[in-house]
Amino acid sequence: MQHKILLTLYCALLAAATYAQDNDTTQIHNLSLDEIVISASKFKERKKNVAQKIESISQKEIEWSAPQTSATMLEQTGNVFVQRSQAGGGSPVVRGFEANRVLLIIDGVRMNNAIDRGGHLQNVITIDNNMLDRVEVLYGPSSTLYGSDALGGVVVFSTKKPQLAEWKGMDVQANMMTRYSSANGEGTGHVDFNLGWRRFASLTSATFSKFGDTRQGNLRNPFYPALGIRNQYVERVGDSDRVFTNPDPNVQKYTGYSQVDLLQKFLFQQSEKVAHTLNLQYSTSSDVPRYDRLTDYRNGQLRFAEWYYGPQERMLGSYQLEALQLPGFINEIKAGVNYQHIKESRHQRALYDDVRQNRQEKLDIIGYNIDLRKMMNRHEVTIGTDGQYNNLRSSAFGENLLTGATSTLDTRYPGGGSSMYYGAVYAQHLWKLIPDKLILNDGVRVNYTSQSATFNDTAFFPFPYREASQRNTALSGNLGLVYMPTERWRFTATGATGFRSPNIDDLGKVFESVGGQILVVPNPDLGPEYTYNADLGISYTDGEHIRMEANGFYTWFRNAIVTSAFSLNGEDSVMYDGKLTQVVANQNKAKAYLYGFNAAITLKLLPRVTFYSSLNYTYGRYQQNGTEVPLDHIPPMFGKTSLAYKQKRFEGEVYVMYNGWKRLADYSPSGEDNLNYATPLGMPAWYTLNLRTGYRFNENLGIQVALENIMDQNYRVFASGVSAPGRNLVLTLRGTF
Repeated sequence: MQHKILLTLYCALLAAATYAQDNDTTQIHNLSLDEIVISASKFKERKKNVAQKIESISQKEIEWSAPQTSATMLEQTGNVFVQRSQAGGGSPVVRGFEANRVLLIIDGVRMNNAIDRGGHLQNVITIDNNMLDRVEVLYGPSSTLYGSDALGGVVVFSTKKPQLAEWKGMDVQANMMTRYSSANGEGTGHVDFNLGWRRFASLTSATFSKFGDTRQGNLRNPFYPALGIRNQYVERVGDSDRVFTNPDPNVQKYTGYSQVDLLQKFLFQQSEKVAHTLNLQYSTSSDVPRYDRLTDYRNGQLRFAEWYYGPQERMLGSYQLEALQLPGFINEIKAGVNYQHIKESRHQRALYDDVRQNRQEKLDIIGYNIDLRKMMNRHEVTIGTDGQYNNLRSSAFGENLLTGATSTLDTRYPGGGSSMYYGAVYAQHLWKLIPDKLILNDGVRVNYTSQSATFNDTAFFPFPYREASQRNTALSGNLGLVYMPTERWRFTATGATGFRSPNIDDLGKVFESVGGQILVVPNPDLGPEYTYNADLGISYTDGEHIRMEANGFYTWFRNAIVTSAFSLNGEDSVMYDGKLTQVVANQNKAKAYLYGFNAAITLKLLPRVTFYSSLNYTYGRYQQNGTEVPLDHIPPMFGKTSLAYKQKRFEGEVYVMYNGWKRLADYSPSGEDNLNYATPLGMPAWYTLNLRTGYRFNENLGIQVALENIMDQNYRVFASGVSAPGRNLVLTLRGTF
């Protein structure tokens, strides 16, 4: 039945393409190898001159996928794996690295901060995909340009720019969008408007989204009929907790949340060569239930009555100076300063316990960047410096829901405050040895990091010291070669190093007793993690009918940070809370390796019909007590295959998203892969059949209709604690005025 539906949709699209009369042949998937990218050198650069693998996602592609969040947008490329612990989440995985080992950049500003953890993050969903102009994913170590955390790669988000008027007077433009999704009752509304004059422009944007509880698919694997099923949930009735039977076990109770995203940009064009931009962003949400914790069972009953993140608040203010086509020693300049305020909190309460635990973090971040480029005949040289200072304040208290009384509670990070600073200088060079034939890429960076933490509550952490600090210096570099024997063929070879300096989460979060059995203490000698990477790539295009790409990589992961046995004042155990407790600490002890490949093909079958398919594979292992065990965060084989059709007013796409098996033997013993949310044998393979269409009534009004997971498959993405949506009807209306 599934194959018949796919064949019918395929034939329908081919028939439409054959008889369409319009001459518009623009395709969603680009066949050219000569795009313009920004992320490779922080200035505009021809993609074919860059040895590193880069995937570009245009504004058109973002709008076409109609994603609920920026995490969904990355996932729908078929080349970025995304993990979720709750519906209000999304943690990108790039080449087997996740969370604090993948760097996120928004409008040139680092999103990674001092408390990014090593598990799963949800920071990416605070970026409003409705205001994105472009996204670029750099695969492999990218620390030469971007510094710490760029072990697996970098995801660079660029928001839309204010538009100046082309004539005297004021030019007004406005865009509106509204979307409904049936699987979780999503209701999203977006509006942005641009006011432009000859030298000054203002861009204002607002987006509001509300998501209900997500309904998972009903077509279950007969061998795993209970996977993801939600039989019970907890509600507070009066002054006590009650466990209720879920009337529809496919509805994942407590996955809903809401979010507001605001953006304001001002552009002042001082001259044809000099521009100033003020960028203000704000994102906040409702409480976001941590669904995986709310479905935990202990001793035969639900473990938690409450577990939720408080509103995720992200505020960004930045000023950026851009000067281009300058005479003299420097041809291009980008320089700026930025400020971020991050607020996040965690709230949990065990079942039948009247005391809720509340922990809150407030983080203030100040940063700067100066990037300079000089072009000399066949040479392009970029040099720069950047830095960032993080100031963290943590607080915690217990709250009795019956009496309102508060009590002391250990903070997630040191209660006396923590700080982290990093600064760096770098140089990146591009040498056209033989223009349009042989291109050399090389670069080097020196990075310095310092951090300190103060413990002001020795009742919870009775260490023989009140402060912990460390300083680290890291060196990274890259060397790449691009060879293009003809306009159709392109070969690349790259070697690069990446590093991640320890942050406050490594140094400070773990000062807690785990089950009363271990005590994790600071290790001032903790140093950076390093990756050493080799890449080989090949691509072919005739520019009209076919484009093929394949990239293979091998990564050595060294000095990886793991928690292991330690000693405090020469003792491997100390008295803590009246018990003899083992001492452990974060240490640079692990060695690991990863390898894998990405392959993709784009075919223009007919003038208006394009076929696309991609496949991604990663394998990772690390050394533990002399034996090799699976590395965590390694996704199963995954990819996407689609058939797209486009003419002037109508476009459509049939596509399949798929994941291979993640077998039990390939799960990491660390627990980060969340086997408890899978089957006893691992996570089964899955695929979904999907259809999306769009029709533009005129240049100002268009509609999109999509049907996702047509077969209503029940599945859960590897390492995720929440099941994916079932059959989902998505209606999107767009207007431009």
